[in-house]
Amino acid sequence: MFPNPRRAVTVGADPIAAPVRRDPVRAPRLRNRLDSGFRVTDMAGASTPAIRTLVRAAAEHRVHAYTHDPRADSYGTEAVDALATDLGLDPAQIFKTLVLELSTGSLAVAVLPVPRSLSLKAAAAALGAPKAAMADRVKAERSTGYVLGGISPLGQRKTLPTVVDASANRWERVLCSAGRRGLEIELAPADLIRLTDAVVAPVAAG
Repeated sequence: MFPNPRRAVTVGADPIAAPVRRDPVRAPRLRNRLDSGFRVTDMAGASTPAIRTLVRAAAEHRVHAYTHDPRADSYGTEAVDALATDLGLDPAQIFKTLVLELSTGSLAVAVLPVPRSLSLKAAAAALGAPKAAMADRVKAERSTGYVLGGISPLGQRKTLPTVVDASANRWERVLCSAGRRGLEIELAPADLIRLTDAVVAPVAAG
């Protein structure tokens, strides 16, 4: 169980009855958590493919939103600045999702803490390829069904091979993109790994 139940989005086994299927733009059930700086809210009515994946799996999770600034230079850093202090998290608990192109020609995903950089060599080895490079934005968006800055490791249009950095298992809970800019999912690392069918390896550097 997650601590601090007032933040919890209760997830039942029935995805039809679950409130997370409602669109946050049309029917936001918001509770403001911050009156200055970033606007942080609990999104009990949010719905994205990533969130629906968790609902179908009956995986315990919470959805957190913050006001996305389109001028932001780094989507991951923006999420850390908005959420880490308010939720009482270490910045290393907030993970980013990077889409890679392997030397084999296929796409893959690496999930690692925002403050860390990715070792392409380690990621390629974990994914069984000689080399890896960052994927082209258009390819990444077309394959996952998400836009850059809102790419989630969950609920992708085409499920890609995934590696999750081994540091995820240090934490009781981690955050990753919910599939929309300014929207993050809080969940247990074991559920993230299970639902993405990920391999776990030390791929973060720096």
